[in-house]
Amino acid sequence: MTPAPSPTPSTTWADRLAPRRWLGPVTLLGPAGVWLLVLLVLPTLLILEISLVPGLRLGQPSEGYGLGNYLQILQPVYLRVIGRSVAFAVGSTALCLLLGFPVAYWLALMSPQRWRNLLLVAFIMPLWTSSLLRAYAWTTILRPSGVLNAMLTAIGLPAQNWLNTPTAVFIGLTYSFLPYMVLILYASLEKLDTRLLEAAADLGATPRQCFWKITVPQTLPGIAAASLLVFISTLSDFVVPTLLGGASSMNISRLIYNQFLGPTRAWGFGSALSMVLILAVSLAIALLIRYGDRNTVTEA
Repeated sequence: MTPAPSPTPSTTWADRLAPRRWLGPVTLLGPAGVWLLVLLVLPTLLILEISLVPGLRLGQPSEGYGLGNYLQILQPVYLRVIGRSVAFAVGSTALCLLLGFPVAYWLALMSPQRWRNLLLVAFIMPLWTSSLLRAYAWTTILRPSGVLNAMLTAIGLPAQNWLNTPTAVFIGLTYSFLPYMVLILYASLEKLDTRLLEAAADLGATPRQCFWKITVPQTLPGIAAASLLVFISTLSDFVVPTLLGGASSMNISRLIYNQFLGPTRAWGFGSALSMVLILAVSLAIALLIRYGDRNTVTEA
């Protein structure tokens, strides 16, 4: 007769606290933890502390702690800047999605297989150039004597004042972040099961029905991930609004820059604005983690 197996001893608190149980994870995660602590957590806490000093300016003593800097953000002039920043981010994200989805769809499902990788590399090749140089290139295109106005006058249309306008900001942001949208959408569309499209077509579905009832639902996590990533990037972008937008296109990144390096040197208010931007980006990242396709983002 087979003897009954001896009961497995329960794990005690002493076993759980033994060095051999936690030394391995600490050894593996220790460098990453130190990196996050030194380069992310501590600077963020320092910004938070400075933001709680009302009226703090460079070279002046602190006056205790309070919420005066955050209450200053509620003034209409600063709320308009924040609203303009969100409008730039939402508008450019929508433009990137409208332009990027057809491109990604063609690259993933309709382009020749042997040329697909080459076409994808050619499309993302502008990312190999500095974003600052690309923004400067658009200034030469959009200026009054630039290429765009020359083309308009050549076909009989009046020249327009493109540079230093919100339109220039939308053009620059869309151009800068369109490749990121295409990359993530391409990774999502490439995994689309085309057999579902064939089955739907055999059952009498129109191409429009196949697109809205099969393609879009199957790639919705990739669409959400790409849109949120582009939104995060455009919300905090500094180069494009500075070079192409002018004074009428002030956004939150330029406003923070002016508080730290401008003539006022209002570090307390600039830190409060920075914390607002950090919270907004953190919320967008949380939504990305919650609703985005992690595999799609990783592969892209």
